[in-house]
Amino acid sequence: MRILPTHRKVLSFAVAAGCLALGLNAPARAADDIVIGASMPMTGVFAFAGIALNNAFQDYVKIVNDAGGINGRKIKYVAEDTGYKVDNSVAVFNRITSQEKVSLYYGDSTAFSKTINAELNRRGDIMMAGASFASELNDPKNFPDQFIAGPDYSEMIGILLEYIAKTKPGAKIALVNSDTEFGRDPIAPTEKRAAELGLKVVEKIATSPTSVDVSTEVLKLRRADPDYTIFHGYILAPLPEFMTQAKQLGLKTKFMGTFWSMDNAIWAKSAEVADGFMGVMPYRYYFDTEGKSPMLEKIRQIRPEYQSTGYMQGFLTAMLMTEAVKRTLDAKKDLTAANMKASLNSIKDFDTGGIIGVPISIPGNTVPVGRVYQYDGANKTMKPVSDWIKIAK
Repeated sequence: MRILPTHRKVLSFAVAAGCLALGLNAPARAADDIVIGASMPMTGVFAFAGIALNNAFQDYVKIVNDAGGINGRKIKYVAEDTGYKVDNSVAVFNRITSQEKVSLYYGDSTAFSKTINAELNRRGDIMMAGASFASELNDPKNFPDQFIAGPDYSEMIGILLEYIAKTKPGAKIALVNSDTEFGRDPIAPTEKRAAELGLKVVEKIATSPTSVDVSTEVLKLRRADPDYTIFHGYILAPLPEFMTQAKQLGLKTKFMGTFWSMDNAIWAKSAEVADGFMGVMPYRYYFDTEGKSPMLEKIRQIRPEYQSTGYMQGFLTAMLMTEAVKRTLDAKKDLTAANMKASLNSIKDFDTGGIIGVPISIPGNTVPVGRVYQYDGANKTMKPVSDWIKIAK
């Protein structure tokens, strides 16, 4: 069934589906399925995210198909486990694309997104997104067929810096990054943006992502005495140990993190030490009931138990992918990567049904918006402490 055009403000067909407020025409001529392929890390070290992402894609595809699909065409979702290994991810991509006419693809890592990029450019018939928020991917010239359903890592920290500059002008900042490509990603842009905002980077610390003993690093923080300490390149460890030792030494610094350290569930066993931990989140949390949020309500109906921030990323990615397809088909254009990406970039003031709390636009390869949340240890809940902050492009 074809979804009727919506009003001036972009309320997507998908949000309407979630609200059960669709206007539907008679079934269109039967056509081929629109295929989303995925290299998903459903086992291995990233399985906690991969399982949630896979569930989100399955749920969103069902919502769209139950509402009639896109212009009468059903969405077909085909995913295979990669174990979070690049060679496996590439093999899965090759297998799925050889068996299916794939128009959209989801990748499991920065390494995969970079490795497969040349093949995407050669083919010209697949638009891809993935689990990575790497700043390098936010380059429409070199990654023309890819996008990120959120801000990149540099933009995430830029959102934190905007918040800090407004809250405490001239604040001193320490950066603690894992000594990995993931961790080093936003350091240079962070220093540049901090200077522009009148903030002072007084210490930079790099650690192994598996560090256990961080006593030397905590002493460096004590000497620098920053107002804010921003972690990046970690999920959980060694953040609790950092914060525990810092509090024992009487440091008053406010600790902050980025997306992968901001899921509500990962802090449940460290609630006391995590109390007051802050960070940036591009999406609303599963339990957020602020304002109108028909898609969050739909998610809570489908899955009554808490869904992670990874689930929200996957859900929004599927929403944006299918919205780009709808716009391309509505314009009577072929589903080439270039046409779908142009349709994606035509999205302005788009209502995500509450997945993000403000209308979004996609001027390039990212959705440059987020909000600062703070962990309430007593209630084991992330709570907003800022409005939604958009990064100017």
